[in-house]
Amino acid sequence: MSRLLILKSGPLLPIGAVALGIGVFCLMDAAMKQASLGCGVYTALLMRNVLGTAMMAPVWLLQRGRWPAMRLLGIHALRAAVVAIMGLLYFAGLVRLPMAEAIALSFIAPLIALYLAALVLGERVRRGAATASLFGLAGVAVIGAAQLGSGAGPPASPLGIGAILASAVFYAVNLVIQRHQAQLAGPTEITLFQSLFAALFLLPAAPWLFTSLPGHAFVVVALSAFLAALALALFAWGYARAEAQVLLPLEYTAFFWSALFGWMWFRETLGISTIAGAALIVIGCLRAARLAPRAGTQPPLVPVP
Repeated sequence: MSRLLILKSGPLLPIGAVALGIGVFCLMDAAMKQASLGCGVYTALLMRNVLGTAMMAPVWLLQRGRWPAMRLLGIHALRAAVVAIMGLLYFAGLVRLPMAEAIALSFIAPLIALYLAALVLGERVRRGAATASLFGLAGVAVIGAAQLGSGAGPPASPLGIGAILASAVFYAVNLVIQRHQAQLAGPTEITLFQSLFAALFLLPAAPWLFTSLPGHAFVVVALSAFLAALALALFAWGYARAEAQVLLPLEYTAFFWSALFGWMWFRETLGISTIAGAALIVIGCLRAARLAPRAGTQPPLVPVP
């Protein structure tokens, strides 16, 4: 019984939720890449958020969700604006680069967010947390350098690389807002209002950028909307229950999933460098997990259902 209580209140469940959310997000990336290649980045992203809103609204209503206060609504809108810009930049880069290469470039984001969390949220950056992030960054560097310098596959796109690096900055800001947001609202509310506001922010450009959506592309976009909603809910739940600096190194596991889904979906090649880099990433994540406070030393940030 005591072990069960520790599991419920300790860091294992939040770490597991966020790790699963990252894998789901990477699968969503693969679906969005296919949809974006078929109908364009803007159309795929707008429709994903529209469908995501339609999927989450009934769930929110069944849970008797209440309209958020203006302050919280502002936080939802702020994060949605950041996510909308980040998404446009990221998928614009993703259609020009292999998935593993794109995610390798994006991994500057967790390192930026680690220190943004200290600056904005007042979290103390432990020496071990920074070391864990550097382990993960080293793993990404090993794999990314091998892929960028191999000469295999299509040539690297400067526009794609620039878009991914720019999106990483917005992603770092998103991670910090996410931590604050998760303390104030539940996963369903966060997922619904992020999709809703992102769709509203993107909608004004529709007369110029929206293109027709073939039936097969609609199915893939609908799948990506479901995966995005599931991943956002897992992230919101996990970030409400553990410090950002404990969870951020888990972001590096996205490289493994992106390499796997890129190979399965688009036949993008994998090499021995993937194994070597993944080993460093796992070391960093395990190191971060050991840094989590012991059960009972820190109250939950939101009521645990």
